[in-house]
Formats: sequence, C-alpha cells, structure tokens
Amino acid sequence: MAVREVSFHDSLRLLQEHLPSFLNEVQEAEPKLSVWVPSSAAVGPDLVFRWPFGTRASCTVYPDHLQPIEQLRDAGLIGAGLDEGAVCDWLAKHGGKECTVAGVKGVPTHFVVIQDGDRPNGSAASDTLLVRAVRQGEEVVHRGKTSLVPLDSKSASEVAQLVQDSLAAAVVLLCRSLHITELDCKVSTTDAGYVLTEAVLQLDETASYLCSEKWGACRFPVGFGRPELPEEAAVHELDSRTGASLKFTLLNSRGRVWTLIAGGGASVVYTDTICEYGFTKELANYGEYSGDPPEKFVYEYAKTILGVMTSSPEPHGKILLIGGGVANFTDVASTFKGIIKALKQYGAALKACGTTVWVRRGGPNYLEGLTAMRKACEEIGIPAHVYGPEAHLTSIVRDALGGERKNGLTELPKPLLKPATASSGAGADAVGIIQFKADTQAIVYGMQTKAVQRMLDFDTLCGRKLPSVAAVINPTGEATFEKFMFGSSDVLVPVYTSLADALERLGKDEKILISFASFRSVYASTMEALEFSAVLKTIAIIAEGVPEALTRSLHVEAAKRGVGIIGPATVGGVMPGRFRIGNAGGAVENLLLAKLYRAGSVGYTTKSGGMSNELNNIVALNTDGVREGIAIGGDRWPGVRFIDVLLRFQADPAIKMMVLLGEVGGHEEYFVAEAIEDGRITKPLVAWCCGTAAEAFDYEVQFGHAGARARGSDETAGAKNRALADAGAYVPKSFDDFGDLISLVYKALTDAGIITPQACEQPAPSLPSDYDALKKKGLVRKAANFVCSISDDRGPEPTYAGVPISEIASDEQLGVGGAISLLWFRRRLPAYVAKFIELCVITTADHGPCVSGAHNTIVAARAGKDLVSSLISGLATIGPRFGGALDEASRMFTEAFDGAMTPLEFVEKCKREKTVIMGIGHKVKSLDNPDARVELIKAYAKKHFSATPLLNFALEVELITTKKKSNLILNVDGCIAVCFVDLLRGCGEFSRTEADELVANGVLNGLFVASRTLGLVGHFLDQRRLKQPLYRHPYDDVTYLS
Repeated sequence: MAVREVSFHDSLRLLQEHLPSFLNEVQEAEPKLSVWVPSSAAVGPDLVFRWPFGTRASCTVYPDHLQPIEQLRDAGLIGAGLDEGAVCDWLAKHGGKECTVAGVKGVPTHFVVIQDGDRPNGSAASDTLLVRAVRQGEEVVHRGKTSLVPLDSKSASEVAQLVQDSLAAAVVLLCRSLHITELDCKVSTTDAGYVLTEAVLQLDETASYLCSEKWGACRFPVGFGRPELPEEAAVHELDSRTGASLKFTLLNSRGRVWTLIAGGGASVVYTDTICEYGFTKELANYGEYSGDPPEKFVYEYAKTILGVMTSSPEPHGKILLIGGGVANFTDVASTFKGIIKALKQYGAALKACGTTVWVRRGGPNYLEGLTAMRKACEEIGIPAHVYGPEAHLTSIVRDALGGERKNGLTELPKPLLKPATASSGAGADAVGIIQFKADTQAIVYGMQTKAVQRMLDFDTLCGRKLPSVAAVINPTGEATFEKFMFGSSDVLVPVYTSLADALERLGKDEKILISFASFRSVYASTMEALEFSAVLKTIAIIAEGVPEALTRSLHVEAAKRGVGIIGPATVGGVMPGRFRIGNAGGAVENLLLAKLYRAGSVGYTTKSGGMSNELNNIVALNTDGVREGIAIGGDRWPGVRFIDVLLRFQADPAIKMMVLLGEVGGHEEYFVAEAIEDGRITKPLVAWCCGTAAEAFDYEVQFGHAGARARGSDETAGAKNRALADAGAYVPKSFDDFGDLISLVYKALTDAGIITPQACEQPAPSLPSDYDALKKKGLVRKAANFVCSISDDRGPEPTYAGVPISEIASDEQLGVGGAISLLWFRRRLPAYVAKFIELCVITTADHGPCVSGAHNTIVAARAGKDLVSSLISGLATIGPRFGGALDEASRMFTEAFDGAMTPLEFVEKCKREKTVIMGIGHKVKSLDNPDARVELIKAYAKKHFSATPLLNFALEVELITTKKKSNLILNVDGCIAVCFVDLLRGCGEFSRTEADELVANGVLNGLFVASRTLGLVGHFLDQRRLKQPLYRHPYDDVTYLS
C-alpha cells in the first residue's frame, strides 16, 4: 500500500465533512468565518445518477479519472451550469464514449456532479492552496508564499501563527488528522468566509487502520486510459490482508511477456530490462510479491495473474518470467508451492497459449524450490528454463527475449577517477548509526527466533566470540530465557517483557535495537525506545506499511535525541566480519557465496532489501567484497538517507569505493549529486537508479516500494541518472552493465594502488549444520520416536486420516460420528455407522449426579479444583464396576456366541463359575420399566444394520435371566457392546480380525469415556454456576465401627 489519489467526489466529500470543525478550532475571535465546499455526487457503472441535492441549483459535471481540470477543459469534457435534465443528457452523451485527454485515449466510466450553482457571492479571483507532507512537516503554498509547519508544532494556535491564515491552518490540521499527504484546491473569499473548489487530495493508504471510519468508502481511480480491473482490485485486497507486499498492474492484456517477480526492487529492474530490450509494448503487467507472503496468498496472487494471462490466445507464444533476487528471509520453496499450484491449475491454458517459463531465484531453500518448479513444468508439459543465483539477476530476460538492448539514456562521458581525500571522520556518526564492531550487540524487539538464530550463525562465520544478540523483547510474553545455537554450543538469550527491564540489566554500553514490531505497534514501541537514547543509538525498523505521518514523527524525535533510524521497510544491513542486522545477507549459502564473513573495500546502499543481497553478490564477484552495506528501506521517508550513508562511507578509511542503487521517485539521489559536486564525497561512486521503464508508460505506475513513483519529471530514474553522471558518479547504461562498471572502477583503484587485494583468499569458514536442515536435504536420517497414522498438522490445514478438517466440517453426513470414525478407525465409515456412534455418545453422555463418576467430579468441583482436575477425578472411577462393563460385556457375549454356545449354556456356565454376566442387570430399570436408551439403540440396530447376530444372542440371554428376576435386563452397556461388535463385523469395512482387534484394544471403553466426558464437564460447570460450597459427607450416612 502507498499514497494514492482519491476521486474528485471523495476529495470534496472529505473536505465538506471534516474541514469546518478544524476551521472553527483555529479561530479564536468572533464572529468566526465559515467555509463553503460544494456538495457532489458520484456517477459510475454501479451508481446511476439520481438528484441527491437539497436545492435545485445548477451543477458542473466532468469525468472523475484523476485528469487535471485544465486538461478536461481543453478536451471539452466539462459541463457547466446544468440542471437535472441537462446533467442526465450530458452523462448520456459522454458516458462510455472514447475521448482523448492530453493525448491519451480512453473511455470515461466515472463522473462527478458538483452542485456549485449556489456558490456564495464574493471575490471572483481564486488562489491556489497547496498543503503537502515533507520530511520536516507540512509545506503550505498559499497567497504567493511558501511556509513550513514543523511536525512538532501541534496546537491549532501554533499552526495558525506559522501560516498566518485560518483556512490554511485548518487544512494542515485536517491533513494531519486524516493522513492526507497532499491537498491541492482553489480558494476564494467572501464576507462570511471561504469558498473552496477544485479539490484534489491524496491519502496514505497505510493509515487505513487508523482512519477508515473517517475516510468512509473512498474510490481510488486508476489513471485515465486504463480500465479499473477486478483482478487488480482483488490483488489490492489480498495486499491489505497481509503484512507482506503484493502488487499487480495490468499494462497490456494481450502482451506476450508476463512476470511473477519476487521483490519490490527486483521487479523494477526486471521491468526496466524488458523495456531496454524493446519489449515495452509486449510487456503485459507489472507486479511483485515480497515480505515472505504465506503460500495461500502467493497461490491467489499467481492464480489471478495467470487467469488474465491465459484469457487471450497468442499465436507467437507467451513468455512467463518467474524471477527475483536472492531472498533474505523469504522461503523460496514455500512461495514457489503457491505458484506451482496456480501453474497446475492453468496448465492446459498455458499450453494452449504456447507458454515458455523462465525462472531465476535464490535465497532460503531455493534449490528445493527450483527443483519443484522444474518438475512441475515438466508434468504440465510446458518448456521451462530454471536458474539459481549463479545466473545474473536479469539473464533470463536476455535469454528469453534475445535481440539487442535498446537503452533510452544517452552515452555519458566516463568521469575521471578522483583520489579520495584523507578522512577527517566527519559524518561517521552524523545520523546516529553506531560504529559496528566485533563486540557490538543488539536487542531484538519481537520474538523473531529465526532472525536471532541467523544473526548468531553469522557471528559464528565471522569468528565472533560474543553473541551479537544481547536480549529479546517479547512484550506479550513472559520473562524467560530462549535457547539458541552459537556455533556448536547452546546459548541462553534472556527474554524480557519491556525495554526498561532489559536495559536495567544489560548495562550502559551502546546497542542497536532491531525492531520486528508490527506496523500497528512499531510507532509506540519506537517512541518508547527513544527514551533510552543514551544506550540505543541506532534503531532498525523492519516493518512495512507504517503510516508516513508516524514515520516522519519518529524521525523528528530521533533527530532531537541523536538516534539514527534505519527504515522503516528495511531488511537492515550487513557489516562483513562484524555484525548483521536481522536477516540481511540471507541464508548461510549466500553469506558464503558473497564472502560476507570477512570485510572488503566497498560500501553500498540501496532501498531494496532483496536487491541488497544482489549487490552483495555483484560486489563479491567484481571486487574484493563488501565492507558495509545498508538498505535504507523503500518508503518515501526513510530514516537514514542515501546521503547520510554515503557520507558515513566517505568517513570510513577502510571503504575505498561506494555503490548506490537508487530508484524512481523522490529526490534523495540529487543530494548525493550535490555532495559530489561540492566535494563532500570524493571517493569513487558507481550509481544507478532503477525505474527507467516508467518513462515508457502512458500513465503513472506505482512500483513495488511506497516511494517508487515519480511525481514530477525530476523524479524519474533517467533524470536522476543523468544528474549523478553529470556530477561525476560512474553511471552505467543499464543495470545489466552495473557489475561490469563496478569491476572497471575497482580495477582502476587497484591499478592506482588505492586498494591492495589480499594475496590469497582466506578459506571459507564452516558452520555446524542443523539436523532439520540436513534432513530436509536428505543427508541424514533418524528413527522417529513417535508414529502417528490418524492425523497430520504439517500442511495448510490439519487432516484426520488424510481428510482435511474443512471437508469434514462441510460434510453434513460426517459430523462428530464421522470425525470419530476417521480418528479411531482411520477410514470414512458409512453414514449410518457415524450416526450410530453419535447415538451411543448421546445416550451415554450422562446418567445423573449419583453415579460414581459424576459424584467424584461434583465433589472435586466443590473443593475448588479446576475443570481438568475435576474431570480426571470422575474419569478415574471408570472400570469394571462403572462404565467399563462395555469391554467385558463384548468379550463375554462374543466368546459364547463364537464358541457356538446356546444362550442357556452360556447362562449356566456363568452360574457354575459364579461369574456375573457383564451387560446384564440394572438397579432401577426392569421389564416393567424398560430403559429408553436400550430401546433406542436396539431399534436403530435392527433398522440399519445388515445383521444383528450378537444382539439377537444377548436378547435371548435376557429372556432367560429375566425369568429369575425382572431387572436382569440387557442394560445400556451390554446393548452398546453387542451392537458395536455386530456393526464392526457386518458393515463391510473391517475384516473379522480387524474388528476383533479393535474391540480387544478397548474401543468400546473409549466410546464410554468420550461420551461420559461431556456429562462430567456439564456437572463441573453446573456446580460452579450454582456456586456450591465445599462438600462434607453427613455423619448420619456413615456407619462407624469400633
């Protein structure tokens, strides 16, 4: 999510709803001036125009697609002074009709109707009022002058005094309250106040969790000439539901070249390269996914794009580029699973389009992901070319498209190599970034165990003696210790619930705070951290999606306290041989590949976390390696900026050359060019700004990072590249040449003796491998301590006997009985079996408070014991005298029946052996007072079972026993027992051996335990609800023997 323009209608609506209260707040004198904002109505495909206004005053109507009013006026697309009928006629004439605005053809689908005929009379002249967010506060342009309202000027009176205009002050307060980043409108005055028209404003979408109620339902139009696509809206909705990033812009639905790119920075580089090879008109989409999105989100994202891609045929075949940099922490195998699932779903359609797939990716588990991708494409039957980080980032573009690269930049003269001046040290700590040493330690905010372990693994590779993580802050947990691996040994890292506790115990040595707090909580937690600025001199904010206003406030407060903030939306940075911020540098394989375990001579900076890993590799391939690399983050207002980092590098005598990877949007690179020109930067700088493709599009495209969008010609990548080159930086012709130019500059420095390469490369260190990692690669094996065949919770959702829970829940025939059948019998049994299990559970769930199980549960509950303890007390009574009769009854009746004994012979045998027939007899029920539960079970078995031989045998036994005494009936335990044996033997799902084994293993007793648990819990809750006191047995119910 990023800053986006809202519709003309919503701009006026928000001003009309909220501005008057702020205007009233800034005025102290009476009478107070008012503001008039015209009412408006939105018209669109789903919004038919109905006169909504309270008066019949005339209206103005025009398209609502972000075009400037002047351009609409030049195109003859403004209807003015119209009544209701004329508005309807105008809309009928222009709606859905192709037109041209400022050279761009399109079909207007949305319009705004503004009732301005009742505009108050007053000054005919109007003035522009522009309020926009800048780093230090709000810039106000009004009445021919420009003023700045600092962020720490918060009261209405302070703001009004600074801008010297009530309306301008009110608009500043409005922008702050609603997280409006820019508001441009026309203002005129009357005797009663202000008249405000032609308003356009931009909202910071990342603040939606703070302002959604104030905003209401805003429409964010796409640029004129593009339809508003449901697929783009679907991806935007996905993006809003995850802390990761998902972007999709359709450029040409019939284009041949489609992309699924990981990483905000990498996506821009791929787009640039495709255009440089002359395929601008064939590029179908821009998009990116990053931040380790869950597999299901990647699947939905890829499915959306492939759906559009395969919706139209292409006789020349289509090209699908699945690319990305070397990931820092995104699990490549996991995200590829989502893409592979979508590829298989659209496999036939992809083949029909003649699709060829090109893949390049690196990062955690990349080999597993690439192997799975190659195998999936083979199964689908589409050609695939799959590469890892050994290939250049954009090599798949060159191989897929072929031909000569077409670059829009003019040939630039090669700058002369200037010798670096002796460093005075100025600027080294100018922005509060501490000097990272081999004993620097961090406090990690958030229970990010994987990131902590990666930092400790980096320590091991670098040969550090002291772990780089001093403590972890887990504000929602409890104070404890967490075990990690430090080399081959265990180390306990303390976990605190607050920064105050941690710093009280850790001492006063300077530390860096690495914050993994969420975008919702990071502002409050960082403001708390700034209270400890004497110790926490640097803070790295990893979270993406932090509202810009909160970010700017953090920077202002940090600057006051001399604290440097890296981020937000950063992966951090890496200081080879010394320190690693969080996940920067990626997996161990990449740390070794890029030689990040020892320092080189190059300092680099970039916005992109993913591209920082690419730079690690590019620098390692073309120089003696990285000395320090910092990713400042992709938001519009990063804490430390390019100029801050490069001046830090300038002051470090160990850094001999610098590398800058900028991008479209913002002015940060111009500050670097100025520093080169005025001599503050003298060390060689190789620089490139990504996003040159943006100039090839007819409309603005918001690239992956929030700040990657040109809001003027000076913010384009091409303009910034030219400015850097003119200032004296080394600027290549394209990103493809970036590594080559770095190599040339490095060679010039070595030839000049400024850099002395090591005579021989030190051996790469080794890191003890984790057992889990080796097992995943198939390098080790170990016998499992447990075996489970009934359930599995390792996939996207738990399964019972292989059946997903969602399927069980949606199948009305399964129910609780079906779930029991899957868990107990490992198979889906017929519906009548599941219903019989449920009938048994219902009929035996409880038998009143007087039986031993319920009695014990009640006594324990009244003694103040908890639910589990009380339940255990009741369940412990289940045995041969209570409940356990099911197992014994089934054994006795089955042995007699299988032994071909007659019912009479069975009764006589038990009589001779003085054995009680389990399942026969009841204290209360009899032939004259039958047990309704037994009648229900017998009736169900007779109706639904294929045969009931054991039940029939038991009923014949009952005929004999009741002749002696009427209460010697077949009781509920015995009835369930014999019916369950008939069920297992006769349902056709089990062999005779399997059925007998299940009974012998205690399945019948399990049924009683499961059902009676429901009743015992009920008794516990009943006693608590009734607030019953401690139970003491009465004396008169005890016979005392002397």
